[in-house]
Amino acid sequence: MNKWADYLISAVRYDEERNHITHLKVHSNKETDSVAYLRSTVIALISVGNTFNTIYRDNGQWKNGARVQVITVDGEDYLRTDSNNIKRDNLGELPEF
Repeated sequence: MNKWADYLISAVRYDEERNHITHLKVHSNKETDSVAYLRSTVIALISVGNTFNTIYRDNGQWKNGARVQVITVDGEDYLRTDSNNIKRDNLGELPEF
């Protein structure tokens, strides 16, 4: 089976302003339980070459979502699944926890 990414993200938690994700539910593969990672940890792991994809449930099965990348805008890093230079984290429609 092909590996979708080094890590998979299934849910997020935002700050009060909803500009930054504070925590992410991360899986080492789609069969493992999630562990809560800090946003800064995910950014650091991506910066050293690890890959992250979002995942979502469809009819009880995990489905591969989008590649997560770090976009820097005005010197600040943001987690995004698109390449828009918007000052806000955006990993699509992941559920919140």
